[in-house]
Amino acid sequence: MINFNGNIVAEEDNILTQNRAFLYGDGVFETVKIINNKILFLEDHYFRLMASMRVVRMEIPMNFTMEYFEEQILNLVQQKGISASARARITVFRKEGGFYLPKTNEVSYLIHATVLEDVLYTLNSAEYEVDLYKDFYVTKQLLSSIKTTNKMINVTGSIFAHENGLANCILLNDTKNVVEVLQGNLFMVVGNKLITPPVSEGCLNGVMRKQILALAKKVEGIEVVEEIISPFDLQKADELFLTNVITGIQPITKYRKKDFTSNLAQLLLQKLNESISEN
Repeated sequence: MINFNGNIVAEEDNILTQNRAFLYGDGVFETVKIINNKILFLEDHYFRLMASMRVVRMEIPMNFTMEYFEEQILNLVQQKGISASARARITVFRKEGGFYLPKTNEVSYLIHATVLEDVLYTLNSAEYEVDLYKDFYVTKQLLSSIKTTNKMINVTGSIFAHENGLANCILLNDTKNVVEVLQGNLFMVVGNKLITPPVSEGCLNGVMRKQILALAKKVEGIEVVEEIISPFDLQKADELFLTNVITGIQPITKYRKKDFTSNLAQLLLQKLNESISEN
C-alpha cells in the first residue's frame, strides 16, 4: 500500500512507485521534430541518445537500432494523425529495482508526441527579453552535455523568468561564464564573428547547435568560433539568439538595457529551411 495525495491505495495503482527516472532522475531523453512523416536530424538524435546511455552506463538493447528508433516514433505520430508536423520525446530509463545502486542496467522507454502548428521553422519577431539566472550554476562536466531527466536548474530558472516577466534566462557555469539558455544553446554575433560556448564549458551538445554551426560556416564573411563568453561580452554583441530543434532559431531582442538586431539569425533560418526542404 502507498499514500498518494492523502489516499491509501494499492502500490500497483501508481506506476511511479518504482520508476527510477521519477525516483532518482535515472533517465536520458531526446526530443525530436517530425515534418511530413520524417524525423529531422535523425542520425544526430540517435547517436546522441546512444552516447548518453553509455555515459550513464545503461545497457543498450540489441534491437535498439536507428531504424527501430525511427519506426517507434513514427508509428506513434501516425497513429495519432499528427505526422505532418509534430514533436516527440523518447525517455529511456533504467528498469526498476535497487536504490542508488540499480539492480539492473536494462532499460525501458516511453515515447509521447504532440502536434506542432508550423511545418517549417518560422522566425518569431516578438519581443524576447532575457537576463542571467544566478541562483544555481551548471557544472563543467560530461553529464551537463547530455539530456538527463534531472532538469531542476531549467525548471527553477523558468519559474524565475516567469516571475520576472522574462522570455528566457541565460545560464552560467561554476566559473561564472555563459553556458546556454534554459531551452537551448546560445549564439552571439559581434561584427562578422559568430560565437557560441564550447561543449567543454558545460553546455548541451545540441543537435540544432550542430546544424547552425555547419550552416554559418558556409556564409561568406562570417567567422565561426567556439569560445568562452563572459556575461560582460553579451552587452558588446550585435545579435544574440538561441537554438533548439523544436523552435529552430529564436532571436533575443533585449538583454539588460541593450536591444539587438536579428540579421544573421534571419539568414540562418532561411538556410535551415532550405536545407530541410532539399532533404
